[in-house]
Amino acid sequence: MAAQFGRRLRKGATTTAVAAVAVAALSASQAPGVVPTATGGDARGSEATPHAGSSATGDSPYHTDLPPLNSPNKPGASPPLPVTGEAEAGIPATVLGAYKQAEQTVAASNPGCRLPWQLLAAIGKVESGQARGGRVDADGTTFSPILGPVLNGVGFADIPDTDGGAYDGDRTHDRAVGPMQFIPSTWATWGQDANGDGRRDPNNIHDAALAAAKYLCAGGRDLSVKEDLDRAILSYNRSREYLRTVLSWFEYYQRGTHEVPDGSGVLPVESSGSGSTTTPVTPTTPVTPTKPTAPAVPAAPAKPTTPGTAPAPSPSPSAPGGPTGSPKPPPAKPGPGTPSPGPTTPTTPTTPAKPSHPSPPTSATVFGIENAGGGRPTATAGEDFAELPKVRAKSRSGRPVVGADLVFELVGETDARFSGDRTSAVVRTGEGGLAAAPALKAGEKTGDFTIRVTVAGRALPRLDYTATVTPRQADALARTGDEELTASPSSEFAHAVEVRATFKGATAAGVAVTATMAGAADDPDENPGGPYFKDAEGDPVRTLTELRTDADGMLVLPRIFSDDRSGTFLLRLTTEGGAVLTLELRVAVPDTTDTPAAPDTPAAPDTPDTPAASDTPAASESPAA
Repeated sequence: MAAQFGRRLRKGATTTAVAAVAVAALSASQAPGVVPTATGGDARGSEATPHAGSSATGDSPYHTDLPPLNSPNKPGASPPLPVTGEAEAGIPATVLGAYKQAEQTVAASNPGCRLPWQLLAAIGKVESGQARGGRVDADGTTFSPILGPVLNGVGFADIPDTDGGAYDGDRTHDRAVGPMQFIPSTWATWGQDANGDGRRDPNNIHDAALAAAKYLCAGGRDLSVKEDLDRAILSYNRSREYLRTVLSWFEYYQRGTHEVPDGSGVLPVESSGSGSTTTPVTPTTPVTPTKPTAPAVPAAPAKPTTPGTAPAPSPSPSAPGGPTGSPKPPPAKPGPGTPSPGPTTPTTPTTPAKPSHPSPPTSATVFGIENAGGGRPTATAGEDFAELPKVRAKSRSGRPVVGADLVFELVGETDARFSGDRTSAVVRTGEGGLAAAPALKAGEKTGDFTIRVTVAGRALPRLDYTATVTPRQADALARTGDEELTASPSSEFAHAVEVRATFKGATAAGVAVTATMAGAADDPDENPGGPYFKDAEGDPVRTLTELRTDADGMLVLPRIFSDDRSGTFLLRLTTEGGAVLTLELRVAVPDTTDTPAAPDTPAAPDTPDTPAASDTPAASESPAA
C-alpha cells in the first residue's frame, strides 16, 4: 500500500497542505515517509550544492521496472550475476563506457565522493532505460532528443521556461532532457563537456553522465556512506519510491553486468507517468456538492481499501471525516479550513477505473529473425556497398512482424560506416516484416568484417553477415615524362618518376602501388644491389608498398639513389587490378678520357722566288715596218 501511495504522491502533492496531509497519513499507517517537497533531497548547502527544494529532473516521471525477480536482490542472497545471460543485466557499450569514464573523472577530481559507476547506471536505467536501449550515435548522442513531459503543473511540477526552448523545444515550460533527464535550469549549472567537442549537450551520454556524477557528489557527499547515498539519489528526484527503485538497480548492477551492442538494450515498459500502471494523482478544483448523499458505511478497521482508491471519511465518535484505509488525503471540501462533520459532506467511496496497461513494444512480439536475401556485401575501398542484407522479423506463429526495431551493427576491424558516420543503426521493419541494412560505405581498410543484426531490447538469436572490402584497382600505368633515367654511381637520379593510373580508361584515384627494384623483367624478387629508395631513417630499401595515387590518379615516386654498381637496372610498378609498368634505370661512370689532339698539318715547301721583271730577258724587238 505504501509503495502504491508513493507512486501517486510523488507528483500529486504539489501544495503544502496536501503534502502535510500525506505525511500525516503515512505516519498513521506506519508506512515509510516521503521527503517533503519544501526541503528537497539535501539539506547541506554550498555554492556547489543544488538549491533546497530543487531536483535534477524537476521530479519528472521515471521508469518503475524492477530487476528480475530471480535476481539476487534480497537480503542475505547475493550470488554474482553471470557475465552474459540475463538481458536486463546488459548495458549498451557506449552508455556503459560513459558511466565508467565519469567514475574515473570524478575519482581524479573528487576522490572523497567515492562514486561507483553502477549508481549512474541505475539512475540511467530508471530515467531513460539506458538512453532508450543505447540508441546513440558514435559520439554518444541520442538519435532523437529524450524529453520528459511538459512541467506545467498538471500532474507534475510547474516550471516556467528557463532556456528559451534551446534544449527542450518548449518556450513556455521546461521539460527534462536527455538520457539522465536534466531540466534546463539544472543543466545550465551542472552541464559538462565530457567528450571534448566544445558543447555541453544533455542528449550526449558522455556529457550527461559526467554532469550526473558531479551533481550526485555535490555538497561534499561521500557516497560510500548510506545516508549520503540516499540524499544524493533523493536530490535527483524527491520520491522515496524513486529512491527504492534506483537502489534496487544499483544493487543489481553491483552483482554483475555485461556489455551489449548499442541499440540492443532492454527497453523499460513500466513508468510512473501517465498511461502506465502507476498513474499519478492530478489535483482537481474542489466542487460544491449539488446534492447531499448519505454517509458511507463505516469500513472495518482491519480491512484496508483497494490501493489507489479515494476512501471517504467514515463517521466515528472521535473524528468524523478522518482518514481510514488507504493513506490518501480526504477529498477537498468547499471553502477554507477544516471541513465540518455532517451527513451532507461525506461522499460514497468510488473506485477509479483500473489503470490500463500499455501495449508491449512491437519488438516484444518478435520471436525470431531470418535472412530475406540481398546477396553478399562487397565493395571496393571508398565505394558504397551495392548489396546489403535484408532481414525479416517473424512472430512465434511465423507471421511477419511490422514495426519492430532491428539493430544493424558493424563488428570487427573496419572503417566502413553507415550513413551519418555510424557503426550501428536501428531500422524498423516495414511491409512483410522486412528491414534492409541502411546505406553503407566502405573505408580504406580492406578485408572482411561482420554486419550483425539483432532485435532491439531482446535476447534473441542474431544474424551475422560477412562483408568484404576489396582494394581500389587500376588496369594501366603510364609514365608521364620521357627523360632518360640515369645517374652516376653513388649519386641520385636527376629526374623524378611520375606515373598515372587508370581503370577501364578512367582515373584510378587512391590506388595502392608497389614499387620494386627488380632483378629481371620476369623475376618478381627485388634486386639485392643497384638503385634504391630510402626509408625514414635514411637506410636503403628496394621495395615500397605504402604508395597511393592521388585524386587525379597521379603518383610521384620518392627520390631514387644509386650505389657503386654500374649497369642497367629495372624498376617495376604494380597495382591491384593487374597494372604493371617496368622502367629502365641506367647507372654509368661519366666518360672523362681526354680526346687526342689532331696532328699538325705539315707546312707547304718554300716556293722559289719568281725572277724580277728586270731580270727577264727582253723580248726581241720586231723589225720596224
